[in-house]
Amino acid sequence: MRIAIITDIHANLTALEAVIADVQKVGADVVVHGGDLVAGGPRPAEVIDRLREMNWPGVYGNTDEMLWKPHRVSETLQAPQLQRIRDLILSFTIPTTLQRIGEERLGWLRTLPLRWSDGDVTVVHAGADDAWQFVSADTPDERLEQAYASLRSRVVVYGHIHQPFVRRLPQFTIVNAGAVSLSYDGDPRACYALVDGGRVEIRRVAYDVEQEVRLIRDTGDPFAESTMQTLRSGRYVAVA
Repeated sequence: MRIAIITDIHANLTALEAVIADVQKVGADVVVHGGDLVAGGPRPAEVIDRLREMNWPGVYGNTDEMLWKPHRVSETLQAPQLQRIRDLILSFTIPTTLQRIGEERLGWLRTLPLRWSDGDVTVVHAGADDAWQFVSADTPDERLEQAYASLRSRVVVYGHIHQPFVRRLPQFTIVNAGAVSLSYDGDPRACYALVDGGRVEIRRVAYDVEQEVRLIRDTGDPFAESTMQTLRSGRYVAVA
């Protein structure tokens, strides 16, 4: 069975449409989304509607969960140097996203599970039991096994860190599917993972980044400048 995993769309409909076209071209029996559908882009409602139209299964991410659990922002972003980011998320990103998506779409987001699995492949957003857990691309093998062995799957796929990789461990294969939007690995193209039996492919998809940049520029988002630079460079650019 060929399973495509797309994650971290971050309200970027332009990139999502490009990925949908690529998935349809290569063919997949199942497409699973890995959460973080909203925040970081100009069209959260449209992204939610498009995914619901596709009727893909999936899980929620931390930027989805923060809409109904804003206290997780303060709990997770505790470092003093993150205070400005924390304050902007709580004062702008969350209320603005809630206003844009409305109650019905929020209700749909809240129905998403923390995990998706077909037995052989399990998809989570971040940690096995926490959509906020940060598991970096250079995490040692033994720590990866500790973090995900409880899922008891042949292949575990997560997102969250926006840096794709495939690591074959003794017990299972761990995959980061990268990010549809806001890549952090130096490649600004959209990214997703394709799992086909024992084979895992990281696919990159070009899209019109400048179209998305133009839309973001007009939102009044205090993160707009850092978001535009990140989209263009494929590297995380901190908010000023």
